[in-house]
Parts: sequence; C-alpha cells; structure tokens
Amino acid sequence: MFCHLRPMRRLCLEKIFPHWFPYSRALSGAEAVNALRPFYFAVHPDFFGQHPVEREINENSLKRLSVYLENLQKPGFKSLKPTQLTFYVRETDQSSSDGQEPFSTSGFRAVKFTLHTRDLLSTVLYILNSCSLSVEHIQSFNTNVHTQPLKEAKRMPDRPIKWDKSYYSFTGFKDPDEDLEQVSRVETTLTWQRSWGIAHRCSQLHSLSRLAQQNLETLKKAKGCTIIFTDRSGMSAVGHVMLGTMDVHHHWTKLFERLPSYSDLQRRLMILEDQISYLLGGIQVVYIEELQPVLTLEEYYSLLDVFYNRLLKSRILFHPRSLRGLQMILNSDRYVPSLHELGHFNIPTICDPANLQWFILTKAQQARENMKRKEELKVIENELIQASTKKFSLEKLYKEPSISSIQMVDCCKRLLEQSLPYLHGMHLCISHFYSVMQDGDLCIPWNWKNGEAIK
Repeated sequence: MFCHLRPMRRLCLEKIFPHWFPYSRALSGAEAVNALRPFYFAVHPDFFGQHPVEREINENSLKRLSVYLENLQKPGFKSLKPTQLTFYVRETDQSSSDGQEPFSTSGFRAVKFTLHTRDLLSTVLYILNSCSLSVEHIQSFNTNVHTQPLKEAKRMPDRPIKWDKSYYSFTGFKDPDEDLEQVSRVETTLTWQRSWGIAHRCSQLHSLSRLAQQNLETLKKAKGCTIIFTDRSGMSAVGHVMLGTMDVHHHWTKLFERLPSYSDLQRRLMILEDQISYLLGGIQVVYIEELQPVLTLEEYYSLLDVFYNRLLKSRILFHPRSLRGLQMILNSDRYVPSLHELGHFNIPTICDPANLQWFILTKAQQARENMKRKEELKVIENELIQASTKKFSLEKLYKEPSISSIQMVDCCKRLLEQSLPYLHGMHLCISHFYSVMQDGDLCIPWNWKNGEAIK
C-alpha cells in the first residue's frame, strides 16, 4: 500500500537533492517552516475532516515531525534516531503521482518515508521530494546557490498561506500571533523600524517570546513601553525600547534590566524641551522619527543640551507664547534653518541665534499655513487611498513612512487614471523603488512613470 523510499537510496540522491545542494548555506528554523508550507498545505489535518482515520495519522505524524525538526535545531546534537512517518497527501497543484501510489477517489494518496537526515535543509528537501512537491522556492533561501533554474519545478503560490490556529497546535511550531500575545501580556506595543518580510518578523517575535519564557520578570520592566525591532539596541529618542535584530538575548536582557534607569533621563529631557520652548516663544520641540536620524535617548539629550546652552548665551527674545502651535525639530547635520512643507521648522543645532530669530519671525505665518495644508492633505490622502483600494480591489494599500502626504496624493491621483485589473487582491506599497517583498507585497515608487507601473 505504501511507497518505501529506503531501497536504492544512494541511487536516488541526485533526484532528492538538487544540483545546488552542496553549495547551499544552512537553513534557519523560520526558513524551514516557510519552505515546508506546500507540504503542510497538502497534509494539514483540517482538510481531512470527513476522513477521521487519515486525519489522525497525519496529526500524529506532524507531531513526530515537529519533534524531529526541533531536535535538529538544538545545539550540540550528534545524531537522531531514524523516524518513520506516514502522511496522506492531498491532490494540489504542487502534487505529482510520479513514483507514488496513485490518488484515491477521495483525492489523496498515502506516502511513507523515513527521516535520517542531519540538518534542516536536507530534511526539508527530503520531505518535499518524498511527497513529489516542488523544491524550487528553497533556492531563494540560499545566497550561494547556482542560478540555473530547477527542471520541472512548478510555481509556488504568490502569497504565503495564512494558517489556521490548529496548524500550529498540530505541527508544534510557534504561532507568531501567540508570540505577539505572550509578549503583549506585559502591556507592550510591538513595531518594526522598516518593512522586513514575514519570515524575519516571525523570527524576531519568536526570539522575544523565548526571552519571555526564560526571563519574564526582566521583560516586565518594559511594561507600558513601545518595543521596536531595529538595527541597534537601546532607548530611542522618543522613549521606545529598540531591540537590535543582530544582537543576542544577552544584550536584550541587559537593556531591559537598565530600563528603570532611563526614567530620570527622560524626565530631564522633557524639562529641557520645555525650557527651549519657553525661550523660543512657545514653539514645541518635536522628534519626527520618519524625518530624523535614529537617535538614542542619550544622543538626543546631548543634542538638546548643546542647543539650549547656545540659546541661553545668545539671549534672543521672543514674545511669550507668540509662537504656540508651531513645531520645530533639531538637526545636527544642517547649518541653515529651513521651513518644511509639512509646517515644522528644521533648526540646526549650531545655528546663529540672530539669524534663527529673524528666520522664525518672518516664516511663522507660512508655517501655520503649511500646517493647515498638511491637515487638509491628510484628509485628501485618506480619501484617495480608499478610492484606489476600491477601484483596483486591493487587499491593502499603504506607504512607506518616508513617503510624504504630497507624494502619496500625487501617486494615487495618477494611479486612478490607469486600468490595472491584475492588482486585484494584492497588497500594494508606495515606496521609492520597484520590488516584491518576501511576503508578496508589491512595491512601486511614488513617482512612477507611465508604462513602468505595469511591468
């Protein structure tokens, strides 16, 4: 009844492992989960509701497979006991009956194989080949593989599958939503500095979840904070906890342990901002993350302190509260003040005080007009996003943080003049360049030219 792959194993090695396998790097746990998506889709017990025997067999086999994969990822493991697994594989676009038992009238066939591999990549390839599923998508996980396309490989779905909760319970893999829920029990907000793919995000959530399991008391120190996954660890200028994605748990733990000591510095920073505001007629000092370099709390406090001391020495005078409602940001890489199109002032830290006073007084009215225009643009932007989403039947339309409202409005207006039926059901991101993100989102530049947007 079942197909045994153990005989003639060495002769089948070339078929089981593609030509680029010897040049491939190791596969991470998150990448292994993504690589096995077509397999999980073909054997998931939820699709065998009317076949209780086959459903139970797949449930048990998935649990044993989960244990095998987890053991492969444990540091220092030497060898694993061969594990024999049986799966009922549904007929899908990825499936082929070559060399396997033909599909039954119910639309599935039985596959039996024995795991005896020593790393994640060879295990994933062995499973997919045993079930006659494509391995083409695995080539994208390896940066050193040959670029020659795999023969007879079939197309993967355009967008990763969103799995039901039962998928994680049966496979034993971490549900990123549960990871998010677990770390959110200490009332934190999680976000990302930039648009990493879904695999990277799941990996980062999994790392934070493991830290919560190992040292929950330390993580509780972040209660009420916003946690940002970014390029370096520390406390950000606006008081957010930055977790460097390249740092190990030890660095994250030390940061969480230091969080209470940042409270005093945060209070001093707020007082410093109020003092600067008082000297400049009530202008609010703000830090706009999308428009300023990523600074730590210590770096931003030092910047404010230098500017405040220069103001004190210059003794420039503004009428109290005359500039209330206006905003300014400090820049360490500028020498001349300017007025941003969104209405806030860009003020250099080492700006000449006399020139600063004259510039602010002469530009104050224009700044108020720009701020009013910004609010109007925001309304127009939201209306155009809704109209574009509806016209093209998009699943989601959004923009990168660095895209201004003016740029987004211009982009959406020109998009609405086009006929783009193939955007149906897609996620469209307005960015600065063309790309396709790992989780299937399509990115186009805001200033696309006619003919480019349909490539």
